[in-house]
This record gives sequence, structure tokens and C-alpha cells, in this order.
Amino acid sequence: MTNERILVMLREICMQFPEACETVKWGNPTFEAGKKMFAVLDHYDGSVCVAFRSLVDDTNELTKDPTIFPAPYGAKHGWWCIRADKTIPRSKLASLIETSYRSVAIKRMLTALDNQ
Repeated sequence: MTNERILVMLREICMQFPEACETVKWGNPTFEAGKKMFAVLDHYDGSVCVAFRSLVDDTNELTKDPTIFPAPYGAKHGWWCIRADKTIPRSKLASLIETSYRSVAIKRMLTALDNQ
């Protein structure tokens, strides 16, 4: 998948969440809920990936997926990456990103999301 195609899909998914905004951090498109990041289009080892937050309970499941790996420099804070150099099923990415958003969003944002 090209950087542009994955960024378009990532924007479509992320910007549907209440109070989400796109910024640039470390030169990468970054999506935030309020002041907290929940998704980043990034590159590691020459590959495009999407970084996201996970819940501690999801760790075992994430390690079983060969396209997902702990985010360098962020794994200790619950960040993971999914390789995006090949096609990612939209539903899979959307599910990971929603979990990430929910992990950082404040109560009013979650209420708005649940009432959509």
C-alpha cells in the first residue's frame, strides 16, 4: 500500500471520532483525541506502518499476528505497529484504531462516540 493510500484510509477512520484532529509529530501524520495521540503513520526498518495504542489485555492476541510488532521507543507505553506496506483490511485497522482512541479519549468524547 502506498503512503498516500494508507494515509487516506487512516484519515477516514481517525477523523470520524469525536474531537479527533490531525497534527504532525516527528514529521509524521499523527492523530490525537484532545491532546493525546492515538494513531501515527510511521516508518520502521524501511516499512510503512501505523502505530496505535493497545490495552494490556490485548497484548497476547497482538503478538500472534505477524503483521503487528511492538513499536520501537513506545512499546513500554502500550504502543504497537501494524505493517502497512501490504494491504491492511480496513475493518482490522479500524478496530485497532478505535481501541486506541478509546484508550486515550476522555469521558465526553466516549459518550459522543457511543451516541453516534
